Amino acid sequence: MNAIEVKNLGYQFSKNQIILQNISLCVPEGSIYGFLGPNGAGKTTTLRLILGLLKKQNGDISILGKALERNRIEVLQKIGSLIETPSIYSHLTAKENLEIWRKIYQCPKNRIEEVLHLVGLEDVGSKKTGQFSLGMKQRIGIAIALLHNPKLLILDEPTNGLDPNGMIEIRDLLKSLNKNYGITILISSHLLSEIEKLTTHIGVIHQGKMKFEGTLEAFFKLKNESGNVKIRTNSLMKTTELLQNYGISVQDNTIEVKIQSELDVASILKTLITNDIAVYEATTNQNNIETVFMNLIN
Repeated sequence: MNAIEVKNLGYQFSKNQIILQNISLCVPEGSIYGFLGPNGAGKTTTLRLILGLLKKQNGDISILGKALERNRIEVLQKIGSLIETPSIYSHLTAKENLEIWRKIYQCPKNRIEEVLHLVGLEDVGSKKTGQFSLGMKQRIGIAIALLHNPKLLILDEPTNGLDPNGMIEIRDLLKSLNKNYGITILISSHLLSEIEKLTTHIGVIHQGKMKFEGTLEAFFKLKNESGNVKIRTNSLMKTTELLQNYGISVQDNTIEVKIQSELDVASILKTLITNDIAVYEATTNQNNIETVFMNLIN
C-alpha cells in the first residue's frame, strides 16, 4: 500500500500564477521519500495540500488508504509534520512547548522526555526556545511532530540551519525512525547530498510538473550515456597523443575526455595501460546526484 497517493493535483493562486500542473506522486509505505526541486518548483505547496493547510482545487489526495477530504481528522491524527518553520512559543521552554502539544494529542507525559532525547534536546533545561539557534528550533519542531507516534512524517527542509554534525544526527534519527518504528517519511530538501544518503525513493518537481518519480536506484539510471572522464597519469604529453581521437581538454595535470558510454572508459584505460602509462586517477561524473538532477530540470 502507498502511504500517500496524489493524482492530477493542480493549484493556482491566480489565473496567471499556476503553481502545480496535474502532478501525481506515490509514497510507498515504509519508504523514505525525497521530494526534490528548485526554489519555487511547488514542493511546499504540494506538502501543504497533502496536509490540508491549503484548500485543494483539483485532483485527489489519499493518505494511508483514505481520502483526505472525507477523513481529514482521522488521517491527520496519524501524521507528524514540520513545514517551513516550527510553530513554537518563544517565551516557553522546550518542555513547556511540548506540554501544550501533549495535551492536544492526549499523549502520556513521559512522551515529552522520550522525544527530547530522540532529537538531542534533553539537556536544554529551562532555556527559552526564543534563545534557541535555528538548528535547535528545527529539532524542537521535529520533536513536536514525533510526539503522538505518527505513522507518517512529513518534513519540509528539516536540516535547515543545522551544522554538519547536526545534519548527521538528524539523518541517523530519521533512518532509525523508519527502520525501527516503521514510520514512512516524506522529506523535501535542497541538499542533494543529504537526500542521496537518506532516501529510498525520489520525486523531482520543476515548474509545477513532476519530472521523475521512482527508487533511488532508478534515479541514477537516468544518467546521460555521454559524459566526461577525468584522467591523471604520469605522462601528460603521451596521454594527450594517445587520446587525440577523443574530445579532450587539459587543466593543470588532469585531462578531461568526452565519452559516449561507459565502454569508452574501459577502452581509454586499456589504451593507456597497454602503452605503459601509469593511471593515477580516473573519475566520471555521470552518476553524480547533482548532475542527474540538473539534467532532469534542464
